[in-house]
Amino acid sequence: MYAWMALIFVVGYLCIALEHPLKIDKAASAILTAVLCWTVLVLGEGSILPAAEAGHGVVTELRHHLGEISEILFFLLGAMTIVELIDSHEGFRAVTDRIQTRKRVHLLWIVGFITFFLSAVLDNLTTTIVMVSLLRKLVRGRPERWMYVGVVVIAANAGGAWSPIGDVTTTMLWIGNQISASGVIRGLFLPSLVCLLVPLLILSFRLKGEAPRPRQRAHLGEEQRCPTTDFERNLVLALGLGSLLFVPVFKTVTHLPPYMGILFGLGVLWVTTEVIHRGKNAEDKHPLSVVGVLRKVDTPSVLFFLGILLAVSSLATAGHLTQVATLLREALGNVYAINYAIGLLSAVVDNVPLVAGAMKMYPLAGPEAVAAAGADAGWLHHFVVDGTFWEMLAYCAGTGGSSLIIGSAAGVAAMGMEKISFVWYLKRVSLLAFLGYSAGAATYMGLLALG
Repeated sequence: MYAWMALIFVVGYLCIALEHPLKIDKAASAILTAVLCWTVLVLGEGSILPAAEAGHGVVTELRHHLGEISEILFFLLGAMTIVELIDSHEGFRAVTDRIQTRKRVHLLWIVGFITFFLSAVLDNLTTTIVMVSLLRKLVRGRPERWMYVGVVVIAANAGGAWSPIGDVTTTMLWIGNQISASGVIRGLFLPSLVCLLVPLLILSFRLKGEAPRPRQRAHLGEEQRCPTTDFERNLVLALGLGSLLFVPVFKTVTHLPPYMGILFGLGVLWVTTEVIHRGKNAEDKHPLSVVGVLRKVDTPSVLFFLGILLAVSSLATAGHLTQVATLLREALGNVYAINYAIGLLSAVVDNVPLVAGAMKMYPLAGPEAVAAAGADAGWLHHFVVDGTFWEMLAYCAGTGGSSLIIGSAAGVAAMGMEKISFVWYLKRVSLLAFLGYSAGAATYMGLLALG
């Protein structure tokens, strides 16, 4: 049973990693992997225990894990809907219309910092889509634009790592109570900033002159009519960003799960958009409503998270992850090396299952467990809320994927939108991303050493 589960998971993982050559959506591979793993688990338990007893125990575990996973999925669904609603109202034009510079170095720093902070408020995937769309309006020609897109990938992943709502892996750790909102911001802001600054500084010595701007259209009549007024755009942008920023406050005040806060914000936006568009005809109103926007939400990504998290939870239930955790501790010896390795591995495979696996491999340690651990108290201290392991895991899993263009959702989105080749990114951007990642990890360890 255990060997079959591991084999199914590895094959499923390969199908996810080779999504583009196989031309099979990773969501389909993840869901199939999850169902097969749980099926093998219940059948394997049935060979040891009476079928009814084994089935009841496994189903109980499945329901427990599904409850935890559902919190993440509902949060993501709410956040994605809010961002799509802002985008449908063209709320992000408030950012794009204010960039006037043509100097390559100035544009590099402006794009880098806007992406870094925008990613912390939205998420790295959405921010990448917005910024690549922005760059198409600022820089002409793909070869010229690709370097800026590479910086967007690095900045989006770095910005998402220090915010509880900026990256799906950080959100998973926050919802799981491994980290707190204030703790992750305090602990990871400077390392994440260093992760961005190192590539920016290196590129500043390489880029010279001015970036070519896209040619203006000859006829103003070709431009599309704006679907919203300035008031509507600004109102939806303010309420949308306010809703996302309000979630950590809501959780702190009410102690309710974060998905309740995001659903509250979505409800407020839903009512607001219904009110401000109530006088419009159905054709103009529908694309600006939550009902219309829900069709644009990336549902396959939500199903992918469901499948991969269920698959990982099956390995946790069967005991595979406990064995892996023991092997990592014996082979690498300390939490810094383990996290650094996880970050580099996330450049090759998806960081969501890596973080999900780490959360199952290393259970959250409470103060009582640390006090009762005796000789192991020093090791367990890394696994308390806002412990060293969890904070560095959030940083490494969030930023390590920038080293390869397929290593993060932001990179895959940029690759698809700009047709950037894997080899081009490997030659021009990977080393910059790796240097930034390593410098940020060193900064985090240095801050801990200084106390």
